[in-house]
Amino acid sequence: MSQPAFQLSTPAPDTLAVSGALTFDTASRALDAGRNELDRGAQHVLDLAGVTQADSAGLATVLALLAHGRAKGRDVTVAHAPAGLQALARVSGVDSLL
Repeated sequence: MSQPAFQLSTPAPDTLAVSGALTFDTASRALDAGRNELDRGAQHVLDLAGVTQADSAGLATVLALLAHGRAKGRDVTVAHAPAGLQALARVSGVDSLL
């Protein structure tokens, strides 16, 4: 069985875009890759428009990337969070962080 795919890209110098699945199966790889990209670049927008699937591990990944940006002195914001991820954040009581 193949693992769900996710991809990171930088469509603009200030943006880190996530596409594909952001789930338990991809969260660890996405977090590592996202941290590496934030360390190398100057992104302050995490664009989730391309996320096709997300679960609680995906939400935790997004929150961890926001915290990583803050630790690097950048205020990273989320753009285009999918409705399902927003609902999960609301139920979890962390929607204000997105």
